[in-house]
Amino acid sequence: MTEKMVDRVFRLMKEPTQIRNIGIAAHIDHGKTTFSDNLLAGAGMMSEDLAGKACVLDFHADEQERGITIDSASVSMVHEFKEKEFLINLIDTPGHVDFGGDVTRAMRAVDGAIVLSCASEGVMPQTETVLRQALRERVKPILFINKVDRLIKELKLTPEAMQERFIKIIDHVNELIKSIAEKEYGSKWSINVNEGSVAFGSAFHNWALSIPYMKEKGLTFKDVIEAYEADDEDKVKELAKKAPLHEVVLNMVIDHHPDPVVAQEYRIPKIWYGDINSDIGKSLKTCDSKGKMAFIAIKIVVDKHAGEVAMGRLFSGTVKQGDEVYMNGLKKTVRVQQVNVYNGAKREMVEGAVAGNIVGLVGLRGVYSGETVSSEEMDPFEAIKHIFDPVITKAVEAKRPSDLPKLVEVLKQVSKEDPTIKIEINEETGEHLMSGMGELHLEVVENRIKTEKGVDLHSSPPIVVYRETITASSTREGEGKSPNKHNRLYFKVEQLEPEIAKAIKDGNLPEMRLRKKDTEVMKMIKELGYDSKESRDVKEIYNGNLLLDRSRGIVHIGEIMEMVQDMFEDVMRSGPIANEPCFGVKVSLMDAKLHEDAIHRGPAQLYPAVREGIREAISMAKPLIYEPIQTLMFEAPVEYMGEISKLVQNKRGQLLDMQQERSMVTVKAKLPVGEMFGLSSELRSATGGRGTSFVVDQAFERLPDELQHKIVSQIRSRKGLKTEE
Repeated sequence: MTEKMVDRVFRLMKEPTQIRNIGIAAHIDHGKTTFSDNLLAGAGMMSEDLAGKACVLDFHADEQERGITIDSASVSMVHEFKEKEFLINLIDTPGHVDFGGDVTRAMRAVDGAIVLSCASEGVMPQTETVLRQALRERVKPILFINKVDRLIKELKLTPEAMQERFIKIIDHVNELIKSIAEKEYGSKWSINVNEGSVAFGSAFHNWALSIPYMKEKGLTFKDVIEAYEADDEDKVKELAKKAPLHEVVLNMVIDHHPDPVVAQEYRIPKIWYGDINSDIGKSLKTCDSKGKMAFIAIKIVVDKHAGEVAMGRLFSGTVKQGDEVYMNGLKKTVRVQQVNVYNGAKREMVEGAVAGNIVGLVGLRGVYSGETVSSEEMDPFEAIKHIFDPVITKAVEAKRPSDLPKLVEVLKQVSKEDPTIKIEINEETGEHLMSGMGELHLEVVENRIKTEKGVDLHSSPPIVVYRETITASSTREGEGKSPNKHNRLYFKVEQLEPEIAKAIKDGNLPEMRLRKKDTEVMKMIKELGYDSKESRDVKEIYNGNLLLDRSRGIVHIGEIMEMVQDMFEDVMRSGPIANEPCFGVKVSLMDAKLHEDAIHRGPAQLYPAVREGIREAISMAKPLIYEPIQTLMFEAPVEYMGEISKLVQNKRGQLLDMQQERSMVTVKAKLPVGEMFGLSSELRSATGGRGTSFVVDQAFERLPDELQHKIVSQIRSRKGLKTEE
């Protein structure tokens, strides 16, 4: 009897050197899900005739309706290479920028990425973004150039012209790897056709070629061109039999991607800031299945039968059904009810799993994405840093008052399933706010709440999330007095140094509360220009802001520091101008006069004092509102060039670049998010439905002075705050 796939997976799970954890990432519509289908078909997990049409890993109804991937999906399969079996854990990720958070989280769980690029469109902005997400997590990329058939059938290129096109794409990807990756990986991880870290093919027609495979099987590009020029479907099918996509690509994966033991050696120091020489540190670095258990959740799916299923990577130790584990963020102990391996939408139960695998755990009540789960308390993994922040908010309310408790429950579930959705539930005003990456992102989530969670809701028109910052240093120290008048704290604020701000944004400086033992982080701060005394003063990095303790000789400072940090976070979440989040602010505690008796300096006294002191200091530092700006790429036929530039200018936008390639024009422009509502429909009507746009980058820039007062008044009145005179 043939061995069942789940039994083969279970057998190979115990051999870390025979495991490859990989993610598929690319620009939207470059063929990722069709590509994944073919890999599954090759592993015998679906019919070959359905591959590319079934989109097995797009198992949500809305993904099939829209024809795009919204969630990342995981699957485990077995592949034979050089007479040896390998377990491949594969995650298919979304390409649309609104769902980029899923790509970032998937990259934490994998060690290698297959980056797809369309042969005719080449490297696109989102290809660059996914490469950045992979390299930031020290995930090694390889390249698959898809849709090669288009070069022959549509563009009718000669073999020489095709070769030129491939070289251009490969060089472009190598340039990106060199500029994004850390120094020691830039040249080490560059891709090379002759070594076989690049493959070409057509996911739709299920064939692929790489140089090593061509040499082994005696195939040439001539065979491909002839198959298509004959315009005979059977010839293309024959090509797919000679050079099946799954075989070529998975051979390339096994050859060029590291196994968990090799990968964790260099990935752990990047994603975990604990002591590498401790027992757990050594166990993580060597992927030791006998060490203490450490798991990071990267995706939470709420299953109506099993409850919350946490999918993630087991970096150390072994996990079995019935084990007691500790959730480091939530600080509680829970029991694992089930251990699962993935097969697209299906989860298969297994008894247990060892380090180096991607698994699902059931029973972790309240777990969220990014949570570190371990056999005992440990330093958590570095927070998963998303490339873009939520910039659009909607207020939602249940249509039927009786659904209100259910809505609150569902919103909490949604923020767990997709951590890039920020949910704010205001118990006092009864307002529920949902913030996301863009209009499509919020639309999809709203739709899922209605169809999958069964709650009918009203939603407000979208609102933009602004930021507050300062443009000078505070003129004097801001004083905060406790309600009992026994404690006084003095704060000063300054603009954060650009080097530090950039390091936080790029994810090189972790956002965390610092303790004496975090010497590595202090060393990084020192390298960025602080002297050793000042780097020791840094107490917390939060949302792109810094808290320093510059006070000297205060006896009880250690006892109140956590309260100062709590309120520093509170003010950074809602600043003094309009209760919007702050960024780029450096807050220093200069001095404090504290009551001798601990009972008189509890949270009820210190919280208001800290909050008042920091807010007063900010108000003296010329605070201003910054608005979110997105850099977009527009593509349309050349004749619509004028329409696009008119559209950009009408929306307070700024044209950055315009390039023409044959009959198409590509326009790069910066637009304020506040002016972008309805942009996609306006673009469609301006270009006769032939224009497309996608986000390349996002930043916050100063809101023009003439709009400052108007926007602040609008936000304050919307939030029910006193409008300033």
